Amino acid sequence: MKKRARIIYNPTSGRELFKRALPDVLIKLEQAGYETSAHATTSAGDATQAAKKALEYDYDVIIAAGGDGTLNEVINGIAEAKKRPKLGLIPMGTVNDFGRALLIPNDIMEAVDTIIKGDLVPVDVGKMNNRYFINIAGGGKITEVSYEAPSKLKTMVGPLAYYIKGLEMLPQIKATDIRIEYDGNVFQGEAMMFLIGLTNSIGGFEKLVPDADINDGNFTLLILEKVNFAELGHIMTLASRGDHIHHPKVHYTKAKNINVSSFEQIQLNVDGEFGGVLPANFLNLKQHIQVFSKLERIKREHGIETVEKERERLQEEQVEE
Repeated sequence: MKKRARIIYNPTSGRELFKRALPDVLIKLEQAGYETSAHATTSAGDATQAAKKALEYDYDVIIAAGGDGTLNEVINGIAEAKKRPKLGLIPMGTVNDFGRALLIPNDIMEAVDTIIKGDLVPVDVGKMNNRYFINIAGGGKITEVSYEAPSKLKTMVGPLAYYIKGLEMLPQIKATDIRIEYDGNVFQGEAMMFLIGLTNSIGGFEKLVPDADINDGNFTLLILEKVNFAELGHIMTLASRGDHIHHPKVHYTKAKNINVSSFEQIQLNVDGEFGGVLPANFLNLKQHIQVFSKLERIKREHGIETVEKERERLQEEQVEE
């Protein structure tokens, strides 16, 4: 009996490369024993509806082809189902944090090979109020950069778009009063931002949450207290190599359940997109979805150092593109 796969793809991601490669992708999957069909997204939220429809038709595999935003929408379409299909990913976005964390190749056909190979990794999923995320959630002026960078700018200059937008927003970045309860502990005070990570790669920063584990049932919580611009620049430099976690103004810990509130209006960032405003509850759903990835096999056969080198290689490829 043939396995059935549904591709949900963003036709505008990755300079429209996937749209052109789709016929070859369909042929490759058919030859590997998959009965495959595809859905092109047309608007925000469409990938979520397409994923829900795929559940109704009982597909064995859903393949998300696009950036972290497309992946987030697909996760939101399947996360509440009791029987969840296996998830394939073809990274086509500007940064592809989740794909890099799971060592999924940037090359379209190599990513398809990863699905065909069949290695699976269980991954944690975050639930924020009534929506889900797979990579990162956070709040504060600094985190607004990623979803305020225009799509056209992302397409033209890639990850550089975030830094261009960040420089433009620099005068607006300020601390806000916030309360964060996490697994019985409390932080209360002025903070520049808070981040709740599921993977180690956030906005292209590989070392922002350096010891994040994709399936240990814990978020990695990072809180940056109020700092001046000089301290902020120093901490960002430290973050490029993972040394920021030792800075006295940085709180860094693990937690399964996090509640965040504020008397000020603080916008939320969920997987690089606008996620509403506080208050919010964040709950880690341990090993909630299975994703096609060679991560565990490489870690088992070659060790964590090889995993890190492979992530660095994927990031270099992304920059070159």
